[in-house]
Amino acid sequence: MGRSGSGKTLLLRAIADLDVNEGRVSLNGQFRDDVSGPEWRKKVGLLTAESKWWHESVGKHFRSSKLNLLYDLGFPDESVLSWKVSRLSSGEKQRLALARLLLMSPDALLLDEPTANLDSDSVTLVENVIDAYRKERSASVIWVAHDESQLDRVSDAKMYMKDKHLTEQA
Repeated sequence: MGRSGSGKTLLLRAIADLDVNEGRVSLNGQFRDDVSGPEWRKKVGLLTAESKWWHESVGKHFRSSKLNLLYDLGFPDESVLSWKVSRLSSGEKQRLALARLLLMSPDALLLDEPTANLDSDSVTLVENVIDAYRKERSASVIWVAHDESQLDRVSDAKMYMKDKHLTEQA
């Protein structure tokens, strides 16, 4: 947690090796500097607050279609794969971006406000899907949010960012 502009997104981008930084990060005993950037980003998946879409249809963004994941995220059936990206709401884009990320099977999830554009039912679905993924894969999760009650539900520890410094809540 932290105020807007405090450095939360910059921290996630640094962990994901997307921005130049001087920090030292490891995952499962392997340091980021010991592997290539692309290899690291296969292990550490970043879900940005605003997802990027480069094809016209949803299905072209997916290498596989694990339909139960799409259903778990509130989509009715596989017809979502034929939808045009231009017709998607911001909440639909966010849930589909999460599905796209999880299908890549990263060992750690870096989530930048993954439920910011969602209604309360969709928030519950997303929280449940992320929790199931975390448990199934023993994945690490860093979840940036402004909703403290959400962080109470989804986290084991809360950290606060202030002036680009991270501190643990006492």
